[in-house]
Amino acid sequence: MSSLAYTRQGAGPPLVLLHGLGSMRDSWNPVIPLLAERFDVVAVDLPGFGDSEPLPPRIEPLPAALAAIVADFLQGLGITSAHLAGHSLGGWMALELAAIHPAASLTLVSPAGLWRGTTPLYQRISLRLIRWGTEHATGPLCRLVNHRLGRVLVLGQTHARSTQVTPAQARAGIVAMGRCPGFTATYKATARRRYLAGAPLTVPTTVAFGSRDLLLLPGIARHLDELPPRAYVGSLPGCGHVCMSDDPAAVAALITDSALERAKYDDRTCG
Repeated sequence: MSSLAYTRQGAGPPLVLLHGLGSMRDSWNPVIPLLAERFDVVAVDLPGFGDSEPLPPRIEPLPAALAAIVADFLQGLGITSAHLAGHSLGGWMALELAAIHPAASLTLVSPAGLWRGTTPLYQRISLRLIRWGTEHATGPLCRLVNHRLGRVLVLGQTHARSTQVTPAQARAGIVAMGRCPGFTATYKATARRRYLAGAPLTVPTTVAFGSRDLLLLPGIARHLDELPPRAYVGSLPGCGHVCMSDDPAAVAALITDSALERAKYDDRTCG
């Protein structure tokens, strides 16, 4: 499977954007115009999400398997090397992709997979509840987010600045999460696994978590031992889990700095 839905914008070195579980390429829309000033930006819908068809049942949608599909897709576009940026599950995927497809840099925004053992129970419950609500109460939730307080209530666990999200953006996110056919299989494939590095990656790597991320909690889901050597790990102040929405300029700057190798890769502190 090499045909994936995607958006392409800008000119310059290729930059591939990978979204998280239950999301779609549009989650990157707040930062794409900023990045397109410097890069040839390719935002991809992963199999079973957004406008991309799900995987055949015989293929388990593990991050490594999804990465292999994206690698094949990039080859089809003639992209032999690219900067990679991933959010949440997309961050985990970016690590897997860099192991099999030449990467110029890695930027991991609130990456999943950096826990001990299995996915933390709190996170699994949170994802299941969000999925259940968006799947079974799509209409009521879409009406609720037309109001400022409604967006705080519905988006508060994933967004620190939920009132910045427009009603249209909130509705699109609800529909994407509730209707994506790939959610259940991908959730099950990743729920009891974590990222395990193979051969050490030598790609310049930047990792950043939102300082107000309520899904990936410090001390539980931010273990750094599997990251590439000399990875720079920092914080996005005031951001929740969906940092691209909370502070587009900061995320765009983070990705740009990582791609231009301006980050201080010997600093492993996380704010």
